[in-house]
Amino acid sequence: MTELKEALTRLAAVRRLLVAMDFDGVLAPIVDVPSAARPLPESASALGMLATLPDTTVALVSGRGLADLAAVSRFGAPIRLVGSHGAEFDDGAHVVDAAARARLERLVTEVTDLVGGEPGVRLEHKPTGVAVHVRGADPDVAERVLDAVRRGPAAADGVTVTPGKAVLDLAVVSVSKGSAIDRLRAQVHADAVLFVGDDVTDETAFARLRSQDVGVKVGDGETAARFRVPDPPAVAGLLRDLLAARSGGHP
Repeated sequence: MTELKEALTRLAAVRRLLVAMDFDGVLAPIVDVPSAARPLPESASALGMLATLPDTTVALVSGRGLADLAAVSRFGAPIRLVGSHGAEFDDGAHVVDAAARARLERLVTEVTDLVGGEPGVRLEHKPTGVAVHVRGADPDVAERVLDAVRRGPAAADGVTVTPGKAVLDLAVVSVSKGSAIDRLRAQVHADAVLFVGDDVTDETAFARLRSQDVGVKVGDGETAARFRVPDPPAVAGLLRDLLAARSGGHP
């Protein structure tokens, strides 16, 4: 038995378990067209079955906006959805106040004026901010655009900047996946947490994990996670292992 499988077996034995994970690059392979992303069937099936087990909460914690996350994941209750790096909970948490709405209007205008129309650059509008995606842009265009955004709108007071893979996420509220995990843990009184992520934005969640928790990094790169798997198909395998252990060996 591998060290990760042993850790999952121990995790499965706790009374109240929170299973949380990013979507893109974890449940779903990275694709060129974000709207085309879908979870691997094996992972979707295992997550759905985990969510039906007693005292087991399953949540997706993504940088995508909440509506976008629901559309591409095709998940709903009992699986929890948290979007915009923790700014949007499916229970309606993190409502933007009047001051934040004013900042949001200025931010969207400035970002659109600065990078709108750049070839291969896509703006993703969210209730609490805007994300600048450059995955489809030539490298020189991507570098120029991200540098301009960092020096301009991203430097404004009250704007939180979250860099990711080929994306710069700007928000008018202070959020992180780490704070989202803390909130979910408290809501369900979890005794332990499994968190799986692939991006630099997931490191805030890995950093919040405790000794009884399990963090799994997908792919390459420095990480605070204790364990690592190579790709989304491997995530499907670890979810199957957790399901088997949590359901008493009869998934």
